[in-house]
Amino acid sequence: MKAPRKVSDARKTKETDIKVELNLDGSGKVSVSTGIGFFDHMLTAMARHALFDLTLSAKGDVHVDAHHTVEDVGIVLGAALAKALGDKKGIGRFGNAVVPMDEALARATVDLSDRPFLAYRVEIPERNRWEFDVNLIKEFFAALSQSGRFTLHIRLEYGENYHHCCEAVMKAAGRALRQACELDPRVKGVPSTKGKLG
Repeated sequence: MKAPRKVSDARKTKETDIKVELNLDGSGKVSVSTGIGFFDHMLTAMARHALFDLTLSAKGDVHVDAHHTVEDVGIVLGAALAKALGDKKGIGRFGNAVVPMDEALARATVDLSDRPFLAYRVEIPERNRWEFDVNLIKEFFAALSQSGRFTLHIRLEYGENYHHCCEAVMKAAGRALRQACELDPRVKGVPSTKGKLG
């Protein structure tokens, strides 16, 4: 593994200003501040269960809505993930997790393939008023998988409480990423019969 698995990255536009520090070989130490409380909670859950050390700060035009901030966090975090993985030699490559959260059950499957793709089969139960537009969770994962250059399949099997549904999805993604990113001493070179990913 030539590239460092601990990286910093940043992105600044007229809509957002985001800084991230990521360590793939961490212990789940997380400090996140996006100005969107529910999103902070979800990111913390995902990184904690991935056992990533993550420090992330984002300032965005949340006076408009949360969309730009959520999507751009996905872009920056995905880019940092790809940078930290480097040439991907010795990684597990694939990860799969099924996570319950009370009445909700979610599954996530990852292939660190260098082929970005998102399959997202999640229907969040309706409620009178969401504190956070849960449709943005899909936008986050779309940006994360595109920028991180990996395949991600997420399915919410069932659930009733919108908070539980979102949290199960995020934790499942974190656990699947943890498996895929982990180094396996038995893997020599890139885990592909082609000799390269992509």
